[in-house]
Amino acid sequence: MPFRGDGEHVDGGAATGGRGLLGKFGARAARSGAEAIPNLHTREALLLLQNYEESGRGWFWSTDTKGRLTYITDAVARLMGRSSGELLGTPLTDLFLPPESHGERQRTLPFLLTRQSKFDDLPLRSAFEGDDRWWAISGRPHHDDRGNFCGYRGSGTDITAQRRSAEDASRLALYDSLTGLANRFHISKKLDTTLAAFSQQQRSCAIMLLDLDRFKQVNDTLGHPAGDALLKQVAERLLKIVGDKEMVSRLGGDEFQIILPDIEDRGRLGDMAADIIGSLSQPYSVEGSRCIIGASVGVAIAPFDGQSSEDLVRNADLALYAAKGNGRGRFRFYSSDLHQSAEDRRALEEDLRDALARGQMELTYQPVVNAKSNMVTGVEALLRWNHPDRGPISPALFIPIAEEANLIWPLGEWVLRKACEDAARWPGDLRVAVNVSAIQFANGDLPKIITSALSNAGLPADRLELEITESVFLADSSETARMFTALKALGVRLALDDFGTGYSSLGYLQSAPFDKIKIDQSFVRGATVKGSRNAAIIAAIVALAEALDMETTAEGIESLDQLDLIRKLNVSHVQGYVYSKPVANAELVEHTEGGAWTIKPSGPARQRNDRFQMFRKVHAIHDNHRYAVVIRNLSRTGAFIEGILDVPVGTQFVIDFGEGQLATATVRRSINHQQGIEFEQSMVSDGNGGLCTRHRVSPYLIAAASQQAANTLVLPAFSTSSDWKAA
Repeated sequence: MPFRGDGEHVDGGAATGGRGLLGKFGARAARSGAEAIPNLHTREALLLLQNYEESGRGWFWSTDTKGRLTYITDAVARLMGRSSGELLGTPLTDLFLPPESHGERQRTLPFLLTRQSKFDDLPLRSAFEGDDRWWAISGRPHHDDRGNFCGYRGSGTDITAQRRSAEDASRLALYDSLTGLANRFHISKKLDTTLAAFSQQQRSCAIMLLDLDRFKQVNDTLGHPAGDALLKQVAERLLKIVGDKEMVSRLGGDEFQIILPDIEDRGRLGDMAADIIGSLSQPYSVEGSRCIIGASVGVAIAPFDGQSSEDLVRNADLALYAAKGNGRGRFRFYSSDLHQSAEDRRALEEDLRDALARGQMELTYQPVVNAKSNMVTGVEALLRWNHPDRGPISPALFIPIAEEANLIWPLGEWVLRKACEDAARWPGDLRVAVNVSAIQFANGDLPKIITSALSNAGLPADRLELEITESVFLADSSETARMFTALKALGVRLALDDFGTGYSSLGYLQSAPFDKIKIDQSFVRGATVKGSRNAAIIAAIVALAEALDMETTAEGIESLDQLDLIRKLNVSHVQGYVYSKPVANAELVEHTEGGAWTIKPSGPARQRNDRFQMFRKVHAIHDNHRYAVVIRNLSRTGAFIEGILDVPVGTQFVIDFGEGQLATATVRRSINHQQGIEFEQSMVSDGNGGLCTRHRVSPYLIAAASQQAANTLVLPAFSTSSDWKAA
């Protein structure tokens, strides 16, 4: 019979699903007989529950003994893309994603329902497509008067806002808000965890620390919003190379860190570091401006360079410091001698501050030769530092120090004035080329200094050539254009130096009045290698220069086959050891006193692997003998050693370079106490102009071998049949 109260009619029966909680409870009351008719307070309670449902702040559900829905608030069903009628009979568990899908660690809903356990505020995510809500679900098992389980009754609350707020807070705690990369805290924890696990498993793990070069100039020139936009693009480029977002972090400012599990191959790591540097050095478009920065990378590998995160990060940072100190735009592997190098560098900085005043600086001049006539048409001024205790110091070492110590401006001014003074005294009309750094170029006083140097020396402006690198095009700003206009108005020549180093732009040649393009030596050195495309690139550069009425100079030519190729490609000028090393001013004057200076090219017939002259003490191991030897020169494929007498050709050695670096080598030439050896596996670049072994012997293996040796009771006797005398 119909349920009545206060003169209102309430429908019962099967159609209660659309009438909400009040309708369902009314139907149950009607079926249970007149004694179940609720009083006024019950009626009010049901109305309050119905209002609660309709408010959207919470909802109700119930199931049968098999966990199938017998009731669900219609408004929530619609949020799930269904009606309550469609969901009746559906297992409650089908409404939500399993916890494993979203990383929750809790007792699962199926487990709780099976155990007939009560639960409160169980966080669950909607399983319906397009519904990204989170619900806090509570439920109680329902029993009849006899204690039989009848199903569940429960409620739910929308916790999506709280959940997202918590996720945002967690994200802020673990991820960089600007780039979305892991932050310092997150990556530090990950590195700790990784190294702890890998130490037990005796696995390797490399880290890279990155620092952006010239990023401060972007902030100073274009503002911090542009700098932020640039950092986002840097993060995107890093992710394209590394792949795993969780392994790339922004430590703060323009510093980044990368974790590379299970990689200890320094050839592979060097290639990745070079790829990162090349990618980050490509131009950026930021708020309508074109920006160019660079990057330096320091690499350390566990367990070789440290087994704790503190040691590994400290050593990677030391390698980064060395990379930046050796010219930027480089990578560097950690080695133990970097600690001393850092101290030496600090001492050099102090000495450099007084080097000019003490007369320790001098200029040398490398000829620039007409490729067809072999006639010297000009020279490039190269700064040299003669340290009173250390002797000659490479510009690759002290120029970066000068830039960091704000000494590049006085040094650059001295070079300009000295080069003009020397050139004014040379017989003939040789041009002198002087490098201008980006720091000098950005100084508005540069044209005044050049005018003063030319005037004081009495040198015609067209005999001075300024070599400018692409780093001056940090942004296509009006200041850059005005500087080019001012310099060209002086009558000096302009050359674009190191063209082709990864981010060259035709826009430079269109906007800046260059007279010459200098082709970077990296293209020349690989041009004669079989399969290289460098020759085609050089040909394209030459064609472009000719179309724009510019000269071309190829740098770093050392072999006759390189020279032949350069001539065939119609490069107009050549600079390199195939013609001459840099010479002192007095020697240059002697060569030019008779008029034209012509140089006949000479050098090796073919390009060879770079050889590094050195005096490095290492050990050569053969059978059970360990010999102290000295490496006189080193290339990727072999070395020249001395220290052992009369070694037969074909003998195999293991060369111990120290710090776990072992290289198997075979003697190919042997004369008295000197041997030419060939490596079984080629050496790889150490990122600093030197070479290192691709792999190292793990400290885990060394420790195991030491333990085994300690436990060995009988030591093997040394063989004497193949002994040689130490020289």
